[in-house]
Amino acid sequence: MKVFITRRIPQEGMKILTEATGVCEVSQWASDEPIPRSELLKGVQGAHGLLCLLSDKIDAEVLDAAGPNLKVISTMSVGFDHLALEEIKKRGIRVGYTPDVLTDATAELTVALLLATARRLPEGVEEVKKGGWSSWKPLWLCGYGLSGSTVGVIGLGRIGMAIAQRLLPFGVKRLLYTGRTAKAHGAEVNGEFVPLDELVSESDFIVVSCSLTPETQGLCDKAFFSKMKKTAVFINSSRGAVVNQEDLYEALSRGQIAAAGLDVTTPEPLPTSHPLLTLKNCVVLPHIGSATYSTRGVMSALTAQNLLGGLQGSDMPSELSF
Repeated sequence: MKVFITRRIPQEGMKILTEATGVCEVSQWASDEPIPRSELLKGVQGAHGLLCLLSDKIDAEVLDAAGPNLKVISTMSVGFDHLALEEIKKRGIRVGYTPDVLTDATAELTVALLLATARRLPEGVEEVKKGGWSSWKPLWLCGYGLSGSTVGVIGLGRIGMAIAQRLLPFGVKRLLYTGRTAKAHGAEVNGEFVPLDELVSESDFIVVSCSLTPETQGLCDKAFFSKMKKTAVFINSSRGAVVNQEDLYEALSRGQIAAAGLDVTTPEPLPTSHPLLTLKNCVVLPHIGSATYSTRGVMSALTAQNLLGGLQGSDMPSELSF
């Protein structure tokens, strides 16, 4: 069966597919850069299996180009908002994804981003490099600490929970969370389930770790930022579209909130001319939440195993129910 892979992936996954002799014949867009749309439409023709990434928009046009042979789509991501699920469901195509394997790596990166933003680490590095470090000054490069603080987590799912577990040892006084419903596991981190408005107005640090849904799209907007403390730090490692970036820029540039750290943006990559990149109190990372060698290797292997399971009509280690 024909398999098309939309990008160069870690060797752990490629090894699984190349060793599946007699099962599949692999063709690949062998680049670290995203596949052009025209090449995707060409490469997927007649495919029985498609291995894609979050940056690949898999819509009706791609499904039509693939044709009736397509049995399985395996995405090397925890998110699936790049997949036209209704179209995929209509055609009886199975979907694999990688929800659990990147939890720890993403939680670690989120905490690192929070600390770097709150303690102004990028600014400090820049001052050292450009000769701005003259002497010790009582108020120079002062930031905000976690000890005794209130942290608000929007979305206490797997990643939100892992973030909360890592933040508590810093001496966080209160951990608030919000979402559709209270979570039983919230008690493990002494979490208080509160309405969104209460979380926004009382938190010293706000961490967004929810899924992108119609309800959460643009959730963090002008009204949201206006309710935050002036000393509060905002962190997003979920999806860029959860944030209205123009409203965030206004809040940061006017001193309405203290600082923001983003590992996700809209679009990705964020243009170098974007206003957010002119601000000292905004730290932007290039969507590297899961970027550890071990995590990406495990993601790659799971994606390949999902693909093989779908091709052979057997169990997929991590199949999306929709």
